[in-house]
Amino acid sequence: MQIKIEKLIYGGDGLARLPADEHGPGKTVFLPFVLESEQVEATLTEQKPGFARARVENIVEPSPARIEAACPYFLRCGGCHYQHANYKTQLEIKSAILRETLLRTAKIGLTDLQVRASPEWNYRNRTRLKVQVEPEFAVGYYKFRSHELLPVEQCPISSPVINRAIAAIRQGGRNNQIPHEVREIEFFTDAADSALILEIYCTHKTPRTDAQLIAEKLMSIMSEVKGTAVFEELSPNQNREPKRLAEFGTPTTDYITKQASYQVSAGSFFQVNRFLVDDLVGLVTGGVSGKLALDLYAGVGLFSTVLARSFAQVIAVEASQTSYSDLRHNAPPEAKAVRATTEQYLGQAPALRPDLVVADPPRSGLGENVCRSLAKLDAPRITYVSCDPSTLARDLRTFLTLGYRIAGAHLVDLFPQTYHIESIFHLAR
Repeated sequence: MQIKIEKLIYGGDGLARLPADEHGPGKTVFLPFVLESEQVEATLTEQKPGFARARVENIVEPSPARIEAACPYFLRCGGCHYQHANYKTQLEIKSAILRETLLRTAKIGLTDLQVRASPEWNYRNRTRLKVQVEPEFAVGYYKFRSHELLPVEQCPISSPVINRAIAAIRQGGRNNQIPHEVREIEFFTDAADSALILEIYCTHKTPRTDAQLIAEKLMSIMSEVKGTAVFEELSPNQNREPKRLAEFGTPTTDYITKQASYQVSAGSFFQVNRFLVDDLVGLVTGGVSGKLALDLYAGVGLFSTVLARSFAQVIAVEASQTSYSDLRHNAPPEAKAVRATTEQYLGQAPALRPDLVVADPPRSGLGENVCRSLAKLDAPRITYVSCDPSTLARDLRTFLTLGYRIAGAHLVDLFPQTYHIESIFHLAR
């Protein structure tokens, strides 16, 4: 059938309508790798009561924004979603999705959205690949919407040193140097793209003695690797930090930006766009000062390390043991590191009235209870760093009912070529 794409939605798909029939108006259909206003020939792949999915067989009328993808694995690989659109259009798509989500969910008509672009390629400082040792060695990503491995030789959105490491791992695999217990390898490079640490994820119940040998063996794949750490692979339903089995060398890096230097260990969270770390920190910490700042979901101290220069005291709250250890190392004297979940801390904290609250939660967002607990602190300013428009909109709706207003909105494109949207919202009372 031929259908016309109405718009793109969060998740990378285009939205269209099936033709009306005797049963009524046509249902919504979702198609990947399309652009707004394109006329396409498509085949239905899935029918649900309220919607359908389809794949594109032919682009009948392409968008003027359509380009040839730069990566040979695009359309097959599940990592990227927008390589068929020029970068200007990618930013327009993300801005439109963010605005529409806020309007639909929270009735917020966003009039002023500042957009911070990124270099389009080689931006990732952290890349995690699947490893297959038998029957023949391969390293790569899952294929689009599957759990089948797609072997790759390169990843154009990853940094140059990570791409050299991918080549080295492939060579080691061909020479039978990658042990059969290895299931995933995550590469993390420093800001200069000159030194790597490897996180190696192995099968459940891998003995620590074997893990130590794996850590030592993979340390030697290339001279840029400064340290390795071996973890036990988690099953999909396990929601905890993976168990560290072994390490070799120095599995930490000093990530030096224009604003600060951070110790980041294997297993700690750190922002993945190596070009926009300073921009992100500047948008969160710039132009604010006072007696007390509260940094929730603090990670290794990306924001609190800089906030400590303009606040008399910073309280940084982080639940992960690995990130908390780095946070303690990175925190200057003005910053107090607290190991707790945000919910635990807000439930047990003494009476506080911070001048600023910074919150950078995971995709699940803050949730109503945390939003209400923060509102009770009566902070005049809250800065919300979001990686999911839907949970952001839900939480902003709560904050607005509790007396806050939006004082500034930024879209920071940390993930070019993908549908992921990072945003910063400044709230004020």
